[in-house]
Amino acid sequence: METTLVLLKPDTVQRGLIGQIISRFENKWLKIVWLKMISLSEDIVNEHYDFLMDKPFFPKIKSYMTSSPVVALVLAWTDVVKTVRNLTWATNPSDALPGSIRWDFALTIDANIIHASDSRETAAIEVKRFFKEDEITSYEKISDKIVG
Repeated sequence: METTLVLLKPDTVQRGLIGQIISRFENKWLKIVWLKMISLSEDIVNEHYDFLMDKPFFPKIKSYMTSSPVVALVLAWTDVVKTVRNLTWATNPSDALPGSIRWDFALTIDANIIHASDSRETAAIEVKRFFKEDEITSYEKISDKIVG
């Protein structure tokens, strides 16, 4: 079973949308294996968004991502990276498909509600960035038997 990282960004927390967003994943039978609310340090934001550090808008991203706690979760399922990306859709909510998380909840590209790993390789790196191995929760769901 594959895993991926999802961050429910500060606007999700501030607008009281945590449960509604998580229910989208649970309704799709994705398995939550780790979940926690954390405040991001500037260092972790720098590391997570290092590919944007040279962009003029990066200080705005850093300010936004440290403005409020985020909810970090790891989801597991067969082809979970692709499934989560399809549920979240485009980074810019105006490009998102109707019914996707960003279409339904995001306000702007700057307040786009959610981060989702974009590949299996990125997911592996990002999961380790936000979770320690001893934080894993192991349990069996009925869907595990179906997915195998």
